[in-house]
Amino acid sequence: MVSTPLPPADEKAVWVRSMFDRIAPRYDRFNDLLSAGVHRRWRARTIDALAPTGGETFLDLCAGTMDLAVAISERAPGARVAAADFSIRMLASGREKAAATPGPVHPVAADALALPFPDAAFDGCTIGFGLRNLADYSQGLAEMQRVLAPGGRLVVLEFTTPPGKVFRALYHGYFHHVLPRAGALVSHDSAAARYLPESVKAFPDVRSLARLLREAGFDRVRYRYLTGGIAALHHGVRP
Repeated sequence: MVSTPLPPADEKAVWVRSMFDRIAPRYDRFNDLLSAGVHRRWRARTIDALAPTGGETFLDLCAGTMDLAVAISERAPGARVAAADFSIRMLASGREKAAATPGPVHPVAADALALPFPDAAFDGCTIGFGLRNLADYSQGLAEMQRVLAPGGRLVVLEFTTPPGKVFRALYHGYFHHVLPRAGALVSHDSAAARYLPESVKAFPDVRSLARLLREAGFDRVRYRYLTGGIAALHHGVRP
């Protein structure tokens, strides 16, 4: 399988938005394939870490088809949730899910590097499989820190590389050879399927990402692996 070079930083936003606009109608099926459905369990662990309660206000950033935003609303029906993404087609693909939630979920077209929200607007923020798609990780984290109120919680769910040698070898075989072919069949977009493993390979490891959270001003930063290290959860709190 031929790798796909990642776009330069100054072209990444346009390239990534175009890619997600193309695969939006098939994104949920693609997501099920790439994680074998395990992403639902990861999403539940993300909501556990966020610990939302009714009456609070949350931001789900890089919300895509709004699975995490809907999960927040289902866990805390009295909460108010903004689901922000710069791909309007992705948000549109999730509108039926959002309409069926017990509480308000508001889709917002927004650039994660320049959020259209005032300072200290949210009690919590989630970003699931979206941080590695940003052109500037540090700027994105700084924006999340800015829009969180003091004491606000950030939970980042992202793919990573398993720490165990045997499992890592199996993971690489699937992720870099099997998944791009299968993903291309489901998404009808070979470039999008090849982008996923390349973007994960270029993303900071768990310790480096924890350092970026601290540099962005978050306290009580910690992380844990999920499913043997295929993915990881990072937590931080705005002081």
